[in-house]
Amino acid sequence: MQVFYYNKKLSREVWQFWHWRRMKLVLAIHGEKYIVCCWKEKNMVYYIERDKGMIHRGNWHRIKECMKKAQQGQEITIGFLGGSITQGSLSSGPETCYAYLVYEWWRKSFPQAYIRYVNAGIGGTTSQFGVARVEEHLLKYEPDFVLTEFAVNDENTEFFQETYEGLVRKIYGNACAPALLLICNVRYDDGASAEQMHEKIARAYQIPMVSMKAAIWPEVEAGRIKRHDITPDDLHPNDAGHKLVAEVIIAFLEKVLRDMDTQEADAFGGNVLPGPVTANACEDSIRYQNFNSRPDMEGFTADITPQKDIRDIFKGGWTAFREGDKIRFEIVCTGIALQYRKSVNKPAPVAKAVVDGREDEAVLLDGSFDEDWGDSLHIDTIARHMERGSHVVEITIMETHKEDAVPFYLVSVIASN
Repeated sequence: MQVFYYNKKLSREVWQFWHWRRMKLVLAIHGEKYIVCCWKEKNMVYYIERDKGMIHRGNWHRIKECMKKAQQGQEITIGFLGGSITQGSLSSGPETCYAYLVYEWWRKSFPQAYIRYVNAGIGGTTSQFGVARVEEHLLKYEPDFVLTEFAVNDENTEFFQETYEGLVRKIYGNACAPALLLICNVRYDDGASAEQMHEKIARAYQIPMVSMKAAIWPEVEAGRIKRHDITPDDLHPNDAGHKLVAEVIIAFLEKVLRDMDTQEADAFGGNVLPGPVTANACEDSIRYQNFNSRPDMEGFTADITPQKDIRDIFKGGWTAFREGDKIRFEIVCTGIALQYRKSVNKPAPVAKAVVDGREDEAVLLDGSFDEDWGDSLHIDTIARHMERGSHVVEITIMETHKEDAVPFYLVSVIASN
């Protein structure tokens, strides 16, 4: 695959000239507007109007400062936080996912700088988990520039608007004062995403945002791009799809680079953030696992198997397999969420979670997963917006089966504050 650019003013007849050399000549003459991805072996041409990807300009001060730092040959860290698309799912390798391609743009644009790449994408996760893990998985590296995407894992609801706001505040208000770019991917079968709710947060905090729904989806919807040429499952891009996503982001970065010398004050006077637009209970979320908590246990056992990396997700928790096994946490918080394994190896035990003894509000945690793509790191919110204070959550195994393939695995307890 090679990439060229073509001008919007090109006549429709140009697109009938499929000859490779002729196409390159035409593109060279007419300049840049559209990105054109060409598969020579398929003799096909796809294009998107990549400049449409920027749906909110936001404040560019921090990104410009990051670019100036790179231009001076200093060391900078580029960090990515998101779900499976950021992780690189369905790309042919780690170096063909959009995140790495964007990192490569930084390396090529600033060859005098040492640029460190941190990819903290974990498949099947939302901004609710993101805000609880961003310190451990990304902010500890003191990134200069963070790109985050959760638009196809979050639902387009006020709940995820609140979790997303907590994540944005936690990143943007961090002591290392990173630049931040918000990315909205899209489902290519129906155009669905959490972009509407996420964009409200972007505008409230003057954070730049780019959208694949604005740049790529119109061409898919119109039939000019066959969606299965860029995504096998209507969600995760293949190499061609990752290239398109990267180009939308790069188009934004090139805008900033061209405008780098224009002075622009930091929004809100640096690290001072405005008041939240939601209840914002998630910004100070704490994740409890067996190495930083001491729950009361009856039958549950701590899993002390070493974790290989951040994507070795079923580590640091507790297991149980007998009916009546219990684990009890007492936590100072305003909300509680539980992370546990839903397994494709069925059947699996079923547990019950009760907060502060309120049996009538008990939540069932079924360890069996109805999908077939692999075990899921599932998260259930079992209490929200309680009065801040000490709260007790008790998880009890309620149902087991003779043929259970795996034990119940409680991965973590996430307390919001």
